[in-house]
Amino acid sequence: MNSMDVTDATFQTAVIERSRTLPVVVDFWAEWCGPCRQLGPVLERSVAARAGKVELAKIDVDANPAVSRTFGIQSIPAVKAFRDGSVAAEFVGAQPPAAVESFLDSLL
Repeated sequence: MNSMDVTDATFQTAVIERSRTLPVVVDFWAEWCGPCRQLGPVLERSVAARAGKVELAKIDVDANPAVSRTFGIQSIPAVKAFRDGSVAAEFVGAQPPAAVESFLDSLL
């Protein structure tokens, strides 16, 4: 499995605490968001290529408003990378594969 679905309830454990062990990239998305559907597979492939060095978590902003509010998500897709319990890097909007690759490499 290349990604895990995270909720308001599991975010603290699955993302914040896990990021103390290895970087966790969080994809904030929604079902109705076209660019999200483009970015998702790109993220999944890029994370899979770095097997075990980084984890991908996906959070549906419609179903999980608390986490989205906490991190001030205003437009999606929004991607935030967590390391040692806090945001280490981020970008907004669909990105080409090369940009996603270098974003992930910057975390490793």
